[in-house]
Amino acid sequence: MKIGKCENDGGIDVMSERFKNFLTGQNHTWKLSADNYRGLNHVEERSFNYDGFCVKVQYNPERMRSSAAKVDSQSIAARKCFLCEENRPVVQMKLELGNDFILLVNPFPIFKTHFTIPSVHHVPQRLLHNLKAMLTITKQMEGFLLFYNGPECGASAPDHLHFQAGETGFLPVESEFETMKEEHGSLLLQSDRLKIWAFDHYLRKMISFESSVLEQVLEAITQVYFRFSRMQPQKEEPMINLLCYFNKGTWVVHLFPRKLHRPSQFFADGEKQLLISPASVDFGGVFITPRREDFDKIRMEDIRDIFSQVSLDEENFRILKGTIGNI
Repeated sequence: MKIGKCENDGGIDVMSERFKNFLTGQNHTWKLSADNYRGLNHVEERSFNYDGFCVKVQYNPERMRSSAAKVDSQSIAARKCFLCEENRPVVQMKLELGNDFILLVNPFPIFKTHFTIPSVHHVPQRLLHNLKAMLTITKQMEGFLLFYNGPECGASAPDHLHFQAGETGFLPVESEFETMKEEHGSLLLQSDRLKIWAFDHYLRKMISFESSVLEQVLEAITQVYFRFSRMQPQKEEPMINLLCYFNKGTWVVHLFPRKLHRPSQFFADGEKQLLISPASVDFGGVFITPRREDFDKIRMEDIRDIFSQVSLDEENFRILKGTIGNI
């Protein structure tokens, strides 16, 4: 099945409805998926308020396989790739999106409408050469937020290129962005077609891009990517999580530079353990806890400490910001 552009009035709503109908159709034929989406009605949530923004915590036991996924090379080599067509459940349907990407219903959802967008090719999780495709699909899926987890930044399938998507309005970063620009943002670059913001005081470090021109936002992110990669020369890809959405003719992209995959709490023993492996959704403001005990005991200071461990530190963020004004 293929999805194309809708040129009629209300096309965005029509497209959004078409994707949601795809989810509904899939859940009519796949019990596992249907059960897990019904289970979202019983997901519990807490909220912690910081200085002008909040972080939510979601108890979602079905996300255990993602949060605790073994992503070392030996474990990856020992299992079949669950995103390759020959290994996917026969009942799992697909939509062709173009650019060698397809749309699949994510059977272990966080969002009420949650998709995985894998490449049709079994190639490693890499952002740079697939960024244009991601931005193109983001425009095609207006009304949804797309996100990318780097191979060492929460991707449970680092061996197979993929994005994910969920409905807009779910992550706090979306509603907080305008206020954060006024209260905590630094405008690093402004032109007629591009703005780049930096956020030092958002618990995590964040660089945000706004542009109505695909080539402008593509070039800006590419330049930041290259400059960050020089700061992490030992990595095949610099440690990045990316969130993006397209709204009223403008791309908004939030880039989170990182220094660590998992915090010390993930590896701790007994009461000190918090089985939290931050990825794009967590950086967007919703911490996912697959265990009840972690949901019950996590506190504001835990969230602050986890972000401080996995996010880029102050000094290196200052260096990275200093290179952006020259884009």
